[in-house]
Amino acid sequence: MKIALIGYGKMGKTLEKMAQERGHEISVIYSSENPFETSTIKNADVAIEFSRPELVLKHIQHALALGLPLIVGTTGWNPHINDVRTWVDAHRGSLLYASNFSLGVHMFNQLAEQLARMVSCYDQYALRIEEIHHTQKLDSPSGTAITLAERVIAQHSALNSWEETSSNQPGVLPIKAHRIPNVPGTHSLHAKSVVDSITISHEAHNRDGFALGAIVAAEFLLGKQGLFTMDDVLNFTP
Repeated sequence: MKIALIGYGKMGKTLEKMAQERGHEISVIYSSENPFETSTIKNADVAIEFSRPELVLKHIQHALALGLPLIVGTTGWNPHINDVRTWVDAHRGSLLYASNFSLGVHMFNQLAEQLARMVSCYDQYALRIEEIHHTQKLDSPSGTAITLAERVIAQHSALNSWEETSSNQPGVLPIKAHRIPNVPGTHSLHAKSVVDSITISHEAHNRDGFALGAIVAAEFLLGKQGLFTMDDVLNFTP
């Protein structure tokens, strides 16, 4: 499989290494010196995009116009998901996105949903999310934390929104975001009552898990049409 990389920061370099280890070819690398928006040919079977929030929508539109299947790992654009769905349909294109490509994160999300369903029956438990990312992480809270919050809220009858705050308010799931140098990322869901606390967490040790998941997603996307997520790749069911 020929892969185009859109963005060549730390994640892009890890993707390059992991793709080659799985027998794939990096056919072209797009960066600030070689912008993707200036390309006029597909020159790959699929593209993997890890760039910046202010660039991602332009990259999505251009990939769809080229007929290039696209994996999107950049976060911070979720308010535009309906627009992206319309673009994919209009171009009969292929796009797969995720706030986090780690297999472990998706297992963690499933466990978080189960915990949310269980404590929903007991109003003495207050839920909150805590996340830690490196200081270069541009969006706060992260896309992973927002996805986690949305999945928890969907399973808890007393919650209807999330907010970046340290305090609990009725109907609101609080998210506390920390930025610390040189950490891949940790996400935790806490359920606390006056008598005990329950915590489940996912801690990334390096970027390899994210890169591997994105490459597996690219392998999945080949030959398909439509808008997909990692749940489609991993075939998780509620």
